[in-house]
Amino acid sequence: MQKISALLIIAVLLLSSCEKNSNDVKRSLKLWYTQPASEWTEALPLGNGRLGAMVFGKTGTERIQLNEESVWTGGPVERANREALKNLSIVRQLLFEGKYAEADRLAQEKIMGTRLEAGIHTYQTLGDLFLQFKHGENITNYKRELDIRTAVATTAYEVDGVTYNREVFASRPDELLVVKLSASKKGSLSFKTWLDRQGEAETVSVGENQLLMTGFAEYNGRGTRFASVVSIRNSGGEVVSNPESLEVINADEVEIFVSGRTDFWGGEEVEMATSDIQKILDSSFKNVKANHIAAYQEQFNRVDLAINNPDTLSLSTDVRLERVKAGAFDSHLSELYFQFGRYLLISSSQPGGLPANLQGIWDGTLSPPWNADYHININIQMNYWPALVTNLAECQQPFFEFVDALRERGRKTAQEVYGCRGFVAHHTTDVWKFTDPIGMTGYGMWPMGAAWCSDHFWEHYDFTGDTLFLKEKAYPVLKDAALFFVDFLVENPKTGLLVSGPSMSPENKFITENGESAAVCMGPAMDHEIIRELFQNCIKTSEILQVDAEFSDTLQNMLARLTPSQIGSDGRVLEWSEELPEAEPGHRHMSHLYSLYPGEEFTNPNNTKWLDASRKVIEKRLANGGGHTGWSRAWIINFYARLKDGEKTQENLQALLAKSTHPNLFDNHPPFQIDGNFGATAGIAEMLLQSHNNVVQILPALPPSWKNGHVKGLRARGGFEMDIQWENNLLKEVKITSLLGNPCKIMYGAKSAEFRLKRGEQMILNPELTIQKKYKMRFRIGWRGNYF
Repeated sequence: MQKISALLIIAVLLLSSCEKNSNDVKRSLKLWYTQPASEWTEALPLGNGRLGAMVFGKTGTERIQLNEESVWTGGPVERANREALKNLSIVRQLLFEGKYAEADRLAQEKIMGTRLEAGIHTYQTLGDLFLQFKHGENITNYKRELDIRTAVATTAYEVDGVTYNREVFASRPDELLVVKLSASKKGSLSFKTWLDRQGEAETVSVGENQLLMTGFAEYNGRGTRFASVVSIRNSGGEVVSNPESLEVINADEVEIFVSGRTDFWGGEEVEMATSDIQKILDSSFKNVKANHIAAYQEQFNRVDLAINNPDTLSLSTDVRLERVKAGAFDSHLSELYFQFGRYLLISSSQPGGLPANLQGIWDGTLSPPWNADYHININIQMNYWPALVTNLAECQQPFFEFVDALRERGRKTAQEVYGCRGFVAHHTTDVWKFTDPIGMTGYGMWPMGAAWCSDHFWEHYDFTGDTLFLKEKAYPVLKDAALFFVDFLVENPKTGLLVSGPSMSPENKFITENGESAAVCMGPAMDHEIIRELFQNCIKTSEILQVDAEFSDTLQNMLARLTPSQIGSDGRVLEWSEELPEAEPGHRHMSHLYSLYPGEEFTNPNNTKWLDASRKVIEKRLANGGGHTGWSRAWIINFYARLKDGEKTQENLQALLAKSTHPNLFDNHPPFQIDGNFGATAGIAEMLLQSHNNVVQILPALPPSWKNGHVKGLRARGGFEMDIQWENNLLKEVKITSLLGNPCKIMYGAKSAEFRLKRGEQMILNPELTIQKKYKMRFRIGWRGNYF
């Protein structure tokens, strides 16, 4: 009898396991293809935050393109125009007189510094690892994939009855790229491997089974020195060292470890790259892979999204994208895209490193578009929009450290260019942290970059309640940014109100009365929206920390005099300080809707005029060809989510997938730019959960085609973790976990309820927002997000 019971238990467990495995198959999160990548934007990205790789999956000569986040040319630069300060008041006077084109020309000549030419101060590839195989060309049963549940890329195929497999991953615990090759028949692995780079670099064999590539990414003798070591560990067969390559002959299995280091942070690059390899030589591949997956999943598994029952998993990713282009809906592709965005953030931005740049950490050239720098007039901010809400708070740390480090140079720019205290930064910067206004007025005469970045510091506190972070990191940045505008704002002689300027609305222009095109003005809408938010964040911080009451009073008084947002005669939010026709009615930037998203000034449900005026802006832009870049379309998704328009969010997510997505799901600006991936990921989260205006809103913009599903682990302001389930487009239940013990106001449609949970308490609400269950968490959980 005991034996029968045991067998029954085993049978039940096996059935349970089968059901679980079956469910895992249904919920697969894989990009997969039936042919190798022929273009860079078809290759599959890997990254550990610092090291990146693009895996092509080729069968003859495999290419794995390598990146290290700090391979940069150039160095710190001074580009401030020495005549800026003495011409500042002249430009302002011309603008107040309505002489926009004249003021624009003077600002271009006397305020703007010289633009950094492409390819001079730029991010660059580390190089390429090549594997040239000797197994013949009769390829069958080919498949390559990236499993974003494990962050492992695999390639598999058959040649003359032998199955060949490759696994590649970028390990954060071991700081290496790892490649494993195996075959179904012993002695079948024979290949030659080497490192190469387009620019100046040298590869030599060093020691047993190792290659070393060194080089200098430089312009005029300044830049970073880099080193990469390749080490081979074989089972069976032999490894032959050639002067610039290694050759594997008749091996059963082969493991390849690749390191990459620079001298950017200090230290000697060859020594560090060699040390990374040495540390792993006594570790088994099984342990290395397990440690990699464990570290990755600790972050990735915090959020789970399921939309409908997937019915397209038997189709390769490129085929699914083509179907979407033809008008098909693929809800699981939206799910995959959302989690791919989280995967990219985990893979390109980790504590202790640099923030994700315009391309994350992935670029295969020596001169990428816009130098793959840090554009701070929306792009780097968009990179981090999903961090907090999708439960990846620590991925923002490199961004915070970077913005904090801009303060030193930003203070100098504030004083030299504007005669102001505090710190300022303009439309772009790079790893060398320049802050001067450079290039053309049409994009560069914009002193708002630091102020916008500073909002992320407040948001981190708003989500996490980390008071130490607020005191030690956030407030110094917020105060420094606000102090600049205390000095920079001036009185408009026509209204008596305060305005910013000279400035512009990124990167748009208007038409003057005499038909000329100009960009520079006084008081563009976005400036004031950011400044209002900045001052309010400073005031709230001052109250929380009980510091700087006098400074807080100054900001309060200036807020009362700051020119408010305006609505034009056609019902749209005004982009400039007066009603001026746009030079490009379909412009990609919709800067004057900052207060709709990521801000919240326009989202007050008790005063819908700003929501209505914002909708009219979007409709007019789209009617004139707006949303034509990937990141712009991603921003529009967030706009419509804030407008609680699920149908429009679906329409624009569909457009993003159909028109602005590469075969490997990279965002297509064009060219590739990673901000669109991150912006759309944030937008999908915003469809399901919003938490501005001190209200947690459940399923505020659920797309009509997402009939059934759940999302688990999203974070809300005030310190809440949310699990939401819906059926037939209606809420089924929501589980709320309180991480800080704050009061919580919940809204679902027209229903609302208020609760007070203790820290560590959970409750489950039904569709009527009444409590179904309330309990203390059984196990203590740490609040992921504390900075120190």
